[in-house]
Amino acid sequence: MPPPRERTHRHPAPELLGHGLRLGRWDPDSDADAEAWLRGRSDPEFQRWNTPLKQVTDLAGARVSLRAAAESVAEGASASFRVSDADAGTTLGHIGVNMIDRVGRSARVGYWVLPEARGRGVATRALTLVSPWAFTGLGLHRLELGHALGHDASCRTAERCGYPYEGTLRGAMFEAGTLEAFRDVHLHARLATDPEAEPR
Repeated sequence: MPPPRERTHRHPAPELLGHGLRLGRWDPDSDADAEAWLRGRSDPEFQRWNTPLKQVTDLAGARVSLRAAAESVAEGASASFRVSDADAGTTLGHIGVNMIDRVGRSARVGYWVLPEARGRGVATRALTLVSPWAFTGLGLHRLELGHALGHDASCRTAERCGYPYEGTLRGAMFEAGTLEAFRDVHLHARLATDPEAEPR
C-alpha cells in the first residue's frame, strides 16, 4: 500500500478536454489551487445554496479540504475536477462525481463556479463533459443531481445537460448556514441509456 501522501496525490480520472474547458486534478500543495478553492467555497452565492459540514474560511482550511477531497478520490469514493479555461488555464470552478456506489452503479454530481466566471455556461459545459466520462470511465448507470429548491440556475443547468426533473425530496438538505434545519431539494437524474446531451 502506498504511503498516505502518495495515495492522496493519485488521481485515477483522466484529464478531460472539450467545450473550451479543461478538467484536471486539484493540487492541495498549489497556492493558486488553494486560493481558488477558498474563494469558491466561501463565496456568498455558494454559501446560499450549500451548507458543508466543515466550512472553509482560510488558506490552511482550504488545503485541508482539498486533501480530504483528494483522499476521497484515491479511495474511489469520488472524482474531483478543477474546471479551467482550456486556452488560458484560468481556474473557473469545480465539478465532482460524488458518493460513487459501485454496486448500484450510481453517483451524485455537484459543481460550483467562481463569481467572475458566471454567466458563461461553465457549469453546463463542465457537466456535459463529465457525464459521458462517468458513464463510460466509471461504468455508472445513473447520475443524480440535487439542488436546493429555488436554485433556478442549477435547475436550468440540469435540464440543459439532459438531467430531467424527477421530483422534490422533502427536507433532504441543510438550510443555508445551519446544521439544525432542513430544506427541500429538487432531484434531477440522467441514465447511461439516455440520449447524449449537447451544451446549449
